[in-house]
Amino acid sequence: MLSSPLGRLWRGIATAISFLTFGLGGLLVGGMWPLLTLVVRCPDKRQKLARSIIHHCMRGFVGLMRGLGVLDYRLHDCERLQRPGLLVLANHPTLIDVVFLLALIPHADCVVKGRLARNPFTRGPIRAAGYITNEEPQGVLEAAGASLARGNALILFPEGTRSVPGRALKFRRGAANIALRTPCDITPVLINCQPSTLTKGEPWYHIPAQRVMLNLKVLPDMTAHTTQLLTEKDEVPPPQQSRLLTQQLVALFTYESAKFKHYRQ
Repeated sequence: MLSSPLGRLWRGIATAISFLTFGLGGLLVGGMWPLLTLVVRCPDKRQKLARSIIHHCMRGFVGLMRGLGVLDYRLHDCERLQRPGLLVLANHPTLIDVVFLLALIPHADCVVKGRLARNPFTRGPIRAAGYITNEEPQGVLEAAGASLARGNALILFPEGTRSVPGRALKFRRGAANIALRTPCDITPVLINCQPSTLTKGEPWYHIPAQRVMLNLKVLPDMTAHTTQLLTEKDEVPPPQQSRLLTQQLVALFTYESAKFKHYRQ
């Protein structure tokens, strides 16, 4: 049901409040970095504390958006994200996907765009938490492998950027390369946002006609090396393994997304 003009106006105001809160929160967490370096001398403990702070801040931010009426959400099997050492691959339909994943996964690591590490509102938290930036592809592979080896959960968006509504999913091979170089199974997370909002190139003040509903569904784990099919591993070149896994991931997310939309109807 479409909301009234007054309701839409309020959600516009509430969205502005949410963005302002997020920006101020980023500055606050970033401003805590010098204090953390003084109080917590051990780098690993300092990073773990920073990620815990971000996790709880994101939980609070999700609660704020829901309380203000900006959006609502439903979680499906998301308790499985509480396990340690996960390689989480998710589709990326909206700007706030990572907010929900960081709110659901304690002490999560993630790969972020290099420009976010230079943004005044996000660079502080990224630096404090030690998140991986994607500026050097080879460096990302090494850092991601090291993070998973330490038992962290690692969040990746194989698309590399937000989805374009109405277009077929297009995954890059970076996520597949990481998956093939680690012993971890893949934990796919399907994210559905209706109506679409905060998509690529869409300004925050474009308020949907009705309140946004976000669904997050954790799919069964999959093993990266099933892409080898009936061929011995040594006979399949790494680029081909990466291509096969990327194709398999696109097919999985496309199928599950279509099935989910049919179920919701």
